[in-house]
Formats: sequence, structure tokens, C-alpha cells
Amino acid sequence: MTCYITIKLFASLKRFLPASSENYPIEPGITVNKLLEELCVPRDEVKIIFIDGVKHDLGAILNGGERVGIFPAVGGG
Repeated sequence: MTCYITIKLFASLKRFLPASSENYPIEPGITVNKLLEELCVPRDEVKIIFIDGVKHDLGAILNGGERVGIFPAVGGG
């Protein structure tokens, strides 16, 4: 059964955002790590992951209906 999530990639990660980011199809039980693999997002560029506004890690499981926000490390000076 296919479910859908909303994906938001920020800053330098925006280049990996799929066209279907507002309604991205997933198989229930996929991890964030596997999602990043599907999107070809290098894990070493990922710093912070939010699911429905709550901070999570790469092992978080998605079942559909979630809003996933992924941020890179941001430098500044």
C-alpha cells in the first residue's frame, strides 16, 4: 500500500527536492535514511531532521501523512 508524505528540503539540500514533494509516495515503514537514499541526498550533508515539527534521527520510521523537514549544516560568520 502506498502512502504519501510532504517533504521540505532546505538551503543547499533544495536541489534534491522531488517534483512531487507535496505528495511524495512512500511504502509505510520506510526510514528517513532510506528516504534520503531514494532522493539521492548525501547523508553527510544532513544535519537536522524534523517530522511533524519534532526532531528525529535517520532511523525514524515514516508511515504516511507526515511532514518531513530536512536541514543541512548551515555555516555563518
